[in-house]
Amino acid sequence: MSTIAAIRIPAEEFALAETLSRVSGVGFETVRVVAQDDDRVLPLVWAQTSDEDALERALADDPSVENEQLLADLAGERLYRMDWVANIETVVYALLEHDGTVLSASGRKDGWHLRILFPDRNSLSATHEFATDNGVTISLERVTDLNEGRGSQFSLTERQHQALLAAYERGYYEVPQEVTMEELADEFGVSAQAVSQRLHRAYRNLIENALVIGRPTDTVEE
Repeated sequence: MSTIAAIRIPAEEFALAETLSRVSGVGFETVRVVAQDDDRVLPLVWAQTSDEDALERALADDPSVENEQLLADLAGERLYRMDWVANIETVVYALLEHDGTVLSASGRKDGWHLRILFPDRNSLSATHEFATDNGVTISLERVTDLNEGRGSQFSLTERQHQALLAAYERGYYEVPQEVTMEELADEFGVSAQAVSQRLHRAYRNLIENALVIGRPTDTVEE
């Protein structure tokens, strides 16, 4: 059964460590992470910073980065194509040896948070063991098995997933609304309050898993 692992790696043990330590307040969000071979990863990376000159200097000096290329320059954000060439052994191992897929990754001075899709739990265990053997500190923050439908990748229960889809398809999120909470409740055979609570819990799980990487949830409510 495919498994999604939310993991944390200390900033000093992953790519862009020197840049994160030198540029105050900088943050990174990957768009795509592809392993070219066993010693090089080619990501697309959004960098958020208020000091673009300091960022450019740090990237040029960072030993974990090569071939950085600026693709877009927006207010406070820059999109780069670059090669990661150091401190990436664990990610390369997961991608090449176990057919893993990096769904998301974000890095700040306090560490990198990644969500990686593995074919099964054995692949996750092997990657964790590989990291430990190579001196990389991996903290498992959440492990989700994809056995409850498509919504489970965002820690949604089946009921939450169904409620979100129904609300979207019936036009609940349109302006003006095409269906009321009471009408959705009648469709599910529950109270309007129950539907409201289900949607709010679904929003929380979506935001946490899609936008707030690395903050664990203790329980999943329906």
